[in-house]
Amino acid sequence: MKKSLISASIASVLTLASFGALADGPNFYGRLDLSVTNSDEGYTTQESKKGTILENNFSNLGVKGSEKIAEGFDVVYQMEFQVENTSSKGDVFKARNTFLGLKTVAGTALVGRNDTVFKQSEGSIDQFGNSNADIDRLVGGQTRSADGVWYYSPKIADLVTINATYLMTDNNQANVDNADDQYAISATLGDKKFKAQNYYVAAAYNKGIQSGGESIDAYRGVAQVKLGDFKIGGLFQQTELTSDSSVDGNTYFVNVAYNLNGVNLKAQYGKDEAGFGKYYKNAVGDQGRGTDINVQNITVGADYRVAKSTLVYGHYAMYEGDHKVGAAKVDLADDNVFTVGVRYDF
Repeated sequence: MKKSLISASIASVLTLASFGALADGPNFYGRLDLSVTNSDEGYTTQESKKGTILENNFSNLGVKGSEKIAEGFDVVYQMEFQVENTSSKGDVFKARNTFLGLKTVAGTALVGRNDTVFKQSEGSIDQFGNSNADIDRLVGGQTRSADGVWYYSPKIADLVTINATYLMTDNNQANVDNADDQYAISATLGDKKFKAQNYYVAAAYNKGIQSGGESIDAYRGVAQVKLGDFKIGGLFQQTELTSDSSVDGNTYFVNVAYNLNGVNLKAQYGKDEAGFGKYYKNAVGDQGRGTDINVQNITVGADYRVAKSTLVYGHYAMYEGDHKVGAAKVDLADDNVFTVGVRYDF
């Protein structure tokens, strides 16, 4: 009897060890990100509310992992959900990146819902990402799409990757001009995390994929470099409405971050002449799009990691602009946004 129990125990351990050697995960993870914000107009806050509010900045829960199914073939998977039970929104859960894929020496292919490779080309340039000062407040194309196929090449010469997103015709987006012609491609050079290289460069193209309810075509270039304790970066994008190429414009950002004894000091300037970002759309409201759009944004802030899991942060963002309605120049309402918050990862 004792020998049987010992044999069974050994077999169980060996089975678990064997599985552990073949699989990475499933790993459960999550983020709780809450902030207190005061905004003059609420054009850029998460729920577009002004005054002093509590913001839930994309808190989420997820599970991800991989498993080797044959030599050189790994199944990869992820299921992630945005959690809204700290806010007044009716939907507790919202879909985020959720996919099933296969990783081989020829690259990785995914099927499901994910950020487009156009959005992913930003690397780590978005110093105030997932907040009311995210770059999507000025620029279009920051899209998470469903019913799509993604491909990521292996690193060529340990430097360059070629990536693509293709959306199927059943992706259920309204106002898409051509459901058979929605894709994005990108090429990246270097390392966005600055571990293998101290620079990151990307070029990307978005064709017809919807952003903020509009189908757009866009080109984007991104560059960022780490010099000692400094990170300096910039983004340029040209965007046009797929159905009307005369509705177009340029958007760019430049920013700098400096690590001062663990305190990450950040400053960013943005200018938008295209009008596909959240600030412009909310500022014009029912008036509709004008011409000669001119929007400017300045954001300064800091963050500090008090523990590996916990980040405290604060920033001030100023948005202002104008456009023409007919022949008349019309000023848009300025929005001054003050935010302090805490992010906990587990």
